[in-house]
Amino acid sequence: MRDKITPRSEDYSEWYTEVIREAELADYAPVRGCMVIRPYGYELWENVKAGLDRRFKETGHENAYFPLFVPMSFIEKEAQHVEGFAPELAVVTHGGGKELEDPLVVRPTSETVIGYMYSQWIQSYRDLPVLINQWANVVRWELRTRLFLRTMEFLWQEGHTAHATAEEAQEETLRMLDVYADFAVNDAAIPVIPGRKSDSEKFPGADASYSIEAMMGDRRALQSGTSHNLGQNFAKAFDIQYQDANGTQQHCWTTSWGVSTRMVGAIIMAHGDDQGLVLPPRLAPTQVVVVPIYRKDTERSTVMEATEKIEAMLGQNVRLKVDQRDEYSPGWKFNEWELKGVPLRIEIGPRDIAKDQVVLARRDVPGREGKSFVPLEELAAIVPDTLTDIQDSLLARATEFRDTNISEPSDYDSLRETVAEGFARAWWCGDVACEDKVKNDTKATTRCIPSDQPGGNGACIVCGEQAEEIAIFARAY
Repeated sequence: MRDKITPRSEDYSEWYTEVIREAELADYAPVRGCMVIRPYGYELWENVKAGLDRRFKETGHENAYFPLFVPMSFIEKEAQHVEGFAPELAVVTHGGGKELEDPLVVRPTSETVIGYMYSQWIQSYRDLPVLINQWANVVRWELRTRLFLRTMEFLWQEGHTAHATAEEAQEETLRMLDVYADFAVNDAAIPVIPGRKSDSEKFPGADASYSIEAMMGDRRALQSGTSHNLGQNFAKAFDIQYQDANGTQQHCWTTSWGVSTRMVGAIIMAHGDDQGLVLPPRLAPTQVVVVPIYRKDTERSTVMEATEKIEAMLGQNVRLKVDQRDEYSPGWKFNEWELKGVPLRIEIGPRDIAKDQVVLARRDVPGREGKSFVPLEELAAIVPDTLTDIQDSLLARATEFRDTNISEPSDYDSLRETVAEGFARAWWCGDVACEDKVKNDTKATTRCIPSDQPGGNGACIVCGEQAEEIAIFARAY
């Protein structure tokens, strides 16, 4: 562990990378653009998976698995899809020492191969809806990579559903957007803005795309989850048809939606500070760490006996770890667990035992202000309440930060200034020329057209023409 992490204010990008590596979340792989997710980082991802998977199953979805390899001919069946993904494809042209007649694409996303399977499985309206999710890895040939945020290979879930009507598909698309927003807010403690993507930003082959957009600690945006209404585009390309109640053949309406390991990057950047990670209790691999303190061997048995009582008291209700390493000082351990973002630390030594108390140290409140003395007998009641309070505090703090850094510029010059330091919320006419002008002038993009609209109309922030929707403009990862 290095003595000091680069301050966020000094070099945010360097801070981000150092925190990931020093906290042992991930490291660079020997393959360019890929990462190795270390156990601590993978456990964080497993907790993300668990929170999402529970929500998927509560909304009627089932998990399945589809092949890693997709025939190139499948990718080429949907014109917008192949055009959108062509620069990112990793293609296998040889196998078993022979050139393949139909090259195989290493899965960039699974709409095509799943569409083919749905065409085999769906025959009647009685087979609908089909609600399937898969947890998998995907490969996209990225040129500029960053741990968790953009790597050539990453982990994700991708949901794929088929429906009898356009209305059902749209309902599903928005339902899953709400599921993502609920997870981000209530588990990751990240306030997000749900909304529709512009036509130029939507998924290749979709009729409409929606996303949840989050503000990171450097005031840049991160697209943290997407949900796509694919209309009948993939159904027609892969002949996904069903016979309706009247005996007429109809094409299905399909959706897809996904969240990736990018969510781990969002958690790091939304909550982290100059000491390292600050993890929301609901997702933290370790929610509580107990650090026993003793200077003499004669004190050790007494302190460890008290530690065992604490472990018995709390271990069934929280994810708890006791740091028994004698080769490190208590101060070194404090710094390490702060770096790793453990929400709550319990310190106990001979003086505490004499007073029948422990010291609680909150990760979200640094220094002495975050410490309190708690009677040992009240620990079982206080710790869960404190974890809940930390969870709520992180969400409140992130929400205040986001809202403080969203501005409503009055003219284009103000917009240009605003997106350099945060989000701009402004009327937009929907014209791609206006969108491109903002991007070329400021490197900011339309992050989404928020679901929460004020109604009425206003003047487009770029061209001044009448606009009927507000959009969020921001620089993004």
